[in-house]
Amino acid sequence: MTPRSKVLENEEVLEKIRFALVHKCPCSIVRIGDGENHVLAQNSVWSMKKLLKEGWVTQANKGVKGVNFPNLLLRDQMLEAIKKADVVGILKPNDKIILAPKRIKRELTDKIFAHYKLMPPVTCDALVFRALVNEPAFWKLLRGKRVLLITRNVTEVAALLGKRPYKLSISLKLYFDHYDQMEETLKKISIHKDQFDIALIACGVNAVILAQKVAELSGKVGIDIGKAVTKYIQ
Repeated sequence: MTPRSKVLENEEVLEKIRFALVHKCPCSIVRIGDGENHVLAQNSVWSMKKLLKEGWVTQANKGVKGVNFPNLLLRDQMLEAIKKADVVGILKPNDKIILAPKRIKRELTDKIFAHYKLMPPVTCDALVFRALVNEPAFWKLLRGKRVLLITRNVTEVAALLGKRPYKLSISLKLYFDHYDQMEETLKKISIHKDQFDIALIACGVNAVILAQKVAELSGKVGIDIGKAVTKYIQ
């Protein structure tokens, strides 16, 4: 799919984050999984009629995925974010961790990227942060940095990350539950850009746009960390 891509190992992703923090330069890491595939497939590799029959989309339209379909604006914003991101996480072809049909995982990503001629220069495993949250080096890197947290359960997650063994300094918390909050959240990121060094973002498919925009609007590090920070830390 991306023959000219440099594929980073998890340790190299960590080093890229470290470099950006030390040198105070913008960096965005976004990830493409089955949810993002559904957003990108709208009126591209799938018709809207086909898409609206998909189980993931049906669940989204019941209010549990942070987005409603159709949403072509989100699709276009996501495409722009992928093109601008420093690192794009994609699922491995043989992924067995994400509990979704094979046809809506890497197989669909490949079709979408081919359709849009997307060839990210730097990629990594989309599940990189599920591994890194178990590495003490990851949390050590974030200690002493001002962290912006954007997620649905922001108060609870911030309290957890402030305790051992994480001991992070959450300098700014933004509640985000649905795509409808995108414009308002981007404004807040711009207004408060001097109050954080790195953003940890867990907002489902919306995190792709937010992570890239953090880098663009604030010059800081934006990480689409996903369930790694809301489900897999204890």
